[in-house]
Amino acid sequence: MMYEEITSGSRTRRTLTGTAHMLAALQLDGPLLIGLALIAGFGLVVLYSASGMSLPTVMRASAHLGMGAVAMLVLAQVNPNFLRRSSPWLFLLGVALLIVVDGIGYIGKGAQRWLDLGLVRFQPSELMKLAVPMMCAWFLHDRPLPPTLGTLIALAILVFVPVGLVALQPDLGTAALIAIAGSLVIVMAGLRIRIIATLAGLGAAAGWFGWSFMHDYQRKRVLTFMDPSTDRLGAGYHIIQSQIAIGSGGVFGKGWMHGSQAQLQFLPERSTDFIFAVIGEEFGFLGLALLLLLYAFVVARALFLAMQTQDTFARLLGGSIALTFFVYVFINAGMVSGLLPVVGVPLPLVSYGGSAMVTLLAGFGILMSLYSHRKLIGS
Repeated sequence: MMYEEITSGSRTRRTLTGTAHMLAALQLDGPLLIGLALIAGFGLVVLYSASGMSLPTVMRASAHLGMGAVAMLVLAQVNPNFLRRSSPWLFLLGVALLIVVDGIGYIGKGAQRWLDLGLVRFQPSELMKLAVPMMCAWFLHDRPLPPTLGTLIALAILVFVPVGLVALQPDLGTAALIAIAGSLVIVMAGLRIRIIATLAGLGAAAGWFGWSFMHDYQRKRVLTFMDPSTDRLGAGYHIIQSQIAIGSGGVFGKGWMHGSQAQLQFLPERSTDFIFAVIGEEFGFLGLALLLLLYAFVVARALFLAMQTQDTFARLLGGSIALTFFVYVFINAGMVSGLLPVVGVPLPLVSYGGSAMVTLLAGFGILMSLYSHRKLIGS
């Protein structure tokens, strides 16, 4: 109805209608696309300042966004039935690549996480952020819900095999995101409260047991989170400088490219994990609030699309994609503010990084496919 009224109006309104029809033909959701574009555009502006006004860095980030946009467009065209049937094979491919990485992977910054393909380096753990929830949704598609004990045990194996392989690289941040993405599918399948409480207790016990397997720097991150002042010039330096940057921004910020902590390089990893602090310093509370509102809009729209889908696989996978995006924001903002341990989770579509950006946009392409093809999904 809205489009008919627009068509009968002025020329400008007819152009908007044409854009809406083009998006529909490409299986893309306009409101979600606008939200993502606004976040990405703001991210490039912030990245230019955070990188020390490095135009090559911004150009590389723009290229990553372009690759992610292509992945989103392509996946939005794919029939969800094909996605569902492909889920086990994608999962097995991802596990196999993780095993290969463990054997011959490229080592950088003390971690063995990448496959060197010559022109590019590929991080298979990023693939598992999509493959694990797809596999869990595929496994639950034809089974009764809520899941039985046997189903839960099988799902736990499906989730924790790749999580364990990623944790060994070591990459606790990505391992945690993969575990959360798979767990969200299981929770949305109707997991009972008493089972959630039991699993939470087991998770706490596993955390205590896993302490002995952590690397020294990982233990120091946890201990420093409790009290950053115990190592002001070492492990606590990141958090202390980040809190200074956010606090010094006040309500309105110091202005774009005028943040002292970022521009004078007191703030480490300012273009990647800690770019949230740069926003707080240069754009203040209002800048952070605006960005968080954009994130909230994207999450709400993504959840709406997921709820409109018409089968178990689509609803569970779509909901996991939407909520995992929220978890990205929650963890990054929490760790930069000193409310959570530093685990190396990027701020989505803002932090510099290729693999994570492409994975996120690919996930939204899958979500748009699930929504746009909702009346064509077979059993």
